[in-house]
Amino acid sequence: MRAFLAAACGAMCSAAFAATPEIHTGDVDRFYALYDATGGRPSVEQLDAYLAGGSQRLQEFARARRVTGERIAAQIASNPGMYEHARECLRVLPAVERRLQAALDTLSDLYPDAAYPPVAIVVGRGRPVGIADPSGATIGLEALCAADFLHPDPEDRFVHVIAHEYVHTLQALARDEPEPGDPRATVLRMSLLEGAAEFVAELVSGSVSNIRHAEWTRGRELEIETAFQAAMHGSDLGPWLYNYRPGPDEPYDLGYWVGYRVAKAYYLQAEDKRAAVARIIDLDDPDAFLRDSGWFPGMRLDDARAR
Repeated sequence: MRAFLAAACGAMCSAAFAATPEIHTGDVDRFYALYDATGGRPSVEQLDAYLAGGSQRLQEFARARRVTGERIAAQIASNPGMYEHARECLRVLPAVERRLQAALDTLSDLYPDAAYPPVAIVVGRGRPVGIADPSGATIGLEALCAADFLHPDPEDRFVHVIAHEYVHTLQALARDEPEPGDPRATVLRMSLLEGAAEFVAELVSGSVSNIRHAEWTRGRELEIETAFQAAMHGSDLGPWLYNYRPGPDEPYDLGYWVGYRVAKAYYLQAEDKRAAVARIIDLDDPDAFLRDSGWFPGMRLDDARAR
């Protein structure tokens, strides 16, 4: 799940944020008006017009993740069921918005500097699930609706994934995110970026965005984290992050899980939990944070929400 664009909008942006989460679905309405009018077969030119005439977040989403009319048309042709099924997920959004409000109330209590940028739901080319920057988050409806490998229940899936994306809008590491291949994009840095978002999202919404990690890693904590420790200062992200592939049921994105455990280790040993959440969100020195967390491969972690 690649999560964000590296851009900051500062105080002027946060001043415009609402007191409650806003989910904007205007681009979805436009897409399905076109989809229905064309019998489910919009042309490349029509889809290009959908993108060009969309919201600012849709256009940013398209630029950042190479979403084009041609690519959407190809995905519709190869997997039309994805776009039909996505309509079902629209029905859960009112409940999602209510649950997100409760989660963000908790986040405000733990992290008073939190702001509530809008979430835009759009329709794209089947991936990615979402991106975020300090001005808001964008979720691909069809991609997240199809991602039942994260959470089988669509309402839960949307709540926990959007909570994860909200955390990305706040993180210091997200404001200067190097691209994969950049020497600064180490396994440790990117795993803490994603894992910290997983941990805070669980703390406020009740679950991480990907529940499969607990199943895959049970009893293998020492083995996986010893391998992570050996690789963490390198920039080969492939074995650890953004490596989901449809098909065999094999573990993926294990860097999310290790980063989550490092953040959780830091939180559990901290006496001041609000200060710990602030440090987790504001961390900008991965090595210092790792040292301060007390994490080591295979360590046992208790339930953070019980503290």
